[in-house]
Amino acid sequence: MASTVGMKQGDELAGKVALVTGGARDIGRAIARSLAAGGASVMVNANTSRAEGEKTVGMIGSKADLHIADVTKPDQVKGLVEATVERFGRIDFLVNNAAVRFETEFSAIQYEEWRQVLAIVLDGAFLCAQGVLPHMKKVGGGTIV
Repeated sequence: MASTVGMKQGDELAGKVALVTGGARDIGRAIARSLAAGGASVMVNANTSRAEGEKTVGMIGSKADLHIADVTKPDQVKGLVEATVERFGRIDFLVNNAAVRFETEFSAIQYEEWRQVLAIVLDGAFLCAQGVLPHMKKVGGGTIV
């Protein structure tokens, strides 16, 4: 049974499909659960958090699925988008939530770590937006956050 604790049930998003990157835990989990509570089907994306992603899907139930992909890799983003359309038939919403944070004091962050942060947050959002755009056009529009 899916848990809806803290989620307001509704149907305003019924028939819509959301792809949430970084949806396995924390803010991404809350976003995925809220979209599902509103009636949307949700593809939860994670890169390294399979167990947490499965937990999120379990909280939502049959209106959710999990796809492991690194949003900085164009071929993996293509697979993520294709898996979403194959599973749910369309994409209406993209929530670019994937991110990484290092428990490093700002003054001590190495340039390589900084480049990784930017790659996930910026390149990932770019690749995902480009990937979903043709599918959103097919259904007459969509929303990218």
